[in-house]
Amino acid sequence: MNSLDWFAPAMLPSASKCVQDLLLTFAFSLASAWADDRPVSLHHDYCIIGAGPSGLQMAYFLQLAGRDYVVFERSHIPGHFFALYPRHRKLISINKRYTGKANHEFNLRHDWNSLLNHDSRLLFRHYSPDYFPNADAMVRYLRDFASLLDLQVHYNTSITHVMLEKDTKAWNGHYFFLTDQNAQLYKCSVLLVATGTWIPHKVNFPGSEYVEGYESVSIDPEDFAGQSVLILGRGNSAFETAENILGVTNFIHMVSRSRVRLSWATHYVGDLRAINNGLLDTYQLKSLDGLLEGDLEDLVLVKDKKGKLHITLRFYLENRNSSEEAVTLPQDELDNFATRAPYDRAIRCLGWQFDFSIFNKSVGLMHGKGSKKKYPLIKPSYEAKATRGLFILGTASHSVDFRKSAGGFIHGFRYTARVIHRLLEARHHGVPWPSSTHPIIQLTNSIVKRVNEASGLYQMFTVLADVILLKENATEFEYLEEFPVGVLQDLEWRTGRKVQNGLFVVMMEYGRNFSGPDKDVFYYNRAVGEAQHAWQSNFLHPVIYYYKRLPTEREMRLCPPDWPLPRPDAIHHIVEDFLTDWTAQNAHILPLRRFLENCLGIDLRRFYAESCFLFALTRQKLPVFCQQGYMRRQGLMGNERLRQHAVEAGLLVDYNAVDFLKEPEAGNALLHDHLLEERMMPNHHLQHLMSTKDEL
Repeated sequence: MNSLDWFAPAMLPSASKCVQDLLLTFAFSLASAWADDRPVSLHHDYCIIGAGPSGLQMAYFLQLAGRDYVVFERSHIPGHFFALYPRHRKLISINKRYTGKANHEFNLRHDWNSLLNHDSRLLFRHYSPDYFPNADAMVRYLRDFASLLDLQVHYNTSITHVMLEKDTKAWNGHYFFLTDQNAQLYKCSVLLVATGTWIPHKVNFPGSEYVEGYESVSIDPEDFAGQSVLILGRGNSAFETAENILGVTNFIHMVSRSRVRLSWATHYVGDLRAINNGLLDTYQLKSLDGLLEGDLEDLVLVKDKKGKLHITLRFYLENRNSSEEAVTLPQDELDNFATRAPYDRAIRCLGWQFDFSIFNKSVGLMHGKGSKKKYPLIKPSYEAKATRGLFILGTASHSVDFRKSAGGFIHGFRYTARVIHRLLEARHHGVPWPSSTHPIIQLTNSIVKRVNEASGLYQMFTVLADVILLKENATEFEYLEEFPVGVLQDLEWRTGRKVQNGLFVVMMEYGRNFSGPDKDVFYYNRAVGEAQHAWQSNFLHPVIYYYKRLPTEREMRLCPPDWPLPRPDAIHHIVEDFLTDWTAQNAHILPLRRFLENCLGIDLRRFYAESCFLFALTRQKLPVFCQQGYMRRQGLMGNERLRQHAVEAGLLVDYNAVDFLKEPEAGNALLHDHLLEERMMPNHHLQHLMSTKDEL
């Protein structure tokens, strides 16, 4: 037998087994790939969808902290929404370049367009001189913000699908998987949605196909010359559209479900701004234009043979005889029906809503309720109600403070983006909420400084607040800035800070019954000026809440709807001020100090060294200021520069200039008497030291 003939049969089973194993391995690999049914994913700790203002703001904070993040932008530029809208290009966010002050934080109170950053070049006042800037300036600003700060933005990347997959190793117990238009897969530990509200809100009714949308209607006034126009909606986009064609139309009628709300009456910047309200003049002065209230879903638009549009009601359409060809018009029965005149065009200006379509059911992102249904349902921490690790940024997060504060606008959500970042830093990286610790004697000054300068408190009134945590025996306090009051009950685990001996909460508020569409905000004696009436203040003013312990979850849940916080142990209103300058000694600071003293049971006054010396001799217990300063030998140390300054100011006599050697002995005696006289303390000064009435 040939050796090969013997060898081959002996090896066949072994070779066959090897081939089978290889085939099985390959088959299992294919099965695994098919089961997974997705390409290899790119992982990031933080994924941001949208490179608008809120997305770029969050990217800035993540980059500053050195975190792993990426921003996905479907367009080729950041802030693409502003390249399209507003259609008539004038923003209604103010660009106040001059305030008379150099304080950057204060100036942000009146700069509604700049994002928070450390680069002085990226202030919006460098991009437009206009009080109401052109939207093109915002496009340039956002482009420079992304490029100068080198933010990690992937342009031309449209996220088309988002799903959730559970994984016990993930930060939040699951990962988010994002798919772009090229089927590339991204794996994210935390998902930050900054897409805004960009889907046009539409109402379907018979004849709605004849309606043009705000997003596509012509912006050339000449296209409306001599026409009669019907506008559906009553927000700023509706009035902006009307303002553009007001001078060339026959008349404009505006129909909406709700009555007009003026921002200066409601103190909500999303309501109608004065810059767009020209139609109100022509309506009230009876110059043909008009406003009507009605449910759009009850309307029917009928086009006649001449192409004119007529308004009728769904009632007539549903109750007509099937054999009738013509639709009954209201004026057939009521000859003075308000909208009996035909229209040449109808324009829909109903605002925008959030795009839910890209989210798989596994994500669990739900619609808001009632008037907030166009927004996602989220918690006061801006995290999705049902999905941990999914946060909503920017305009889409406005359900937290809808019609209450400025969280839906740049000058509001630039601060809420910072809040979300701080919450994430504490949760995933063990970085406590930023704070500063000070001796208790500085409490009054710390509050006064913040209420006079802080822009976050000023813009996000009743939503963000400074929290002051009292240390043991009230000798020190820890100051936390701009914490969301809606989750105050969770402060300890959300910030990494302990509440041991009570706390103060400092926020800004309007008067309880001052704001509203039916309020007369110009009535006589609308403001108060006396400190004893501070609780009746109507305009924006500081309010300080004192709690002996942290409010519970139940107390927060049962809080009255018109109160931002549960009932405190004590509350103090700093009286409103015409200049929003709360630095008046008698009207603002003194009442605040006395409130703090009553809460703490200590004396927070400041004293000169002479007074502390006198108290040390005559009292058993010294004021805190003397304990923390004078008794510890703290204070100003004398030096030549201070002495010379006092001489030049006339506060001290320059004794060094006296030539003792050249004076005769008698002269020396006279000089000695003179020096004694100069250094003796007048009696009224002693009386002043004994009295505490005028102490600082």
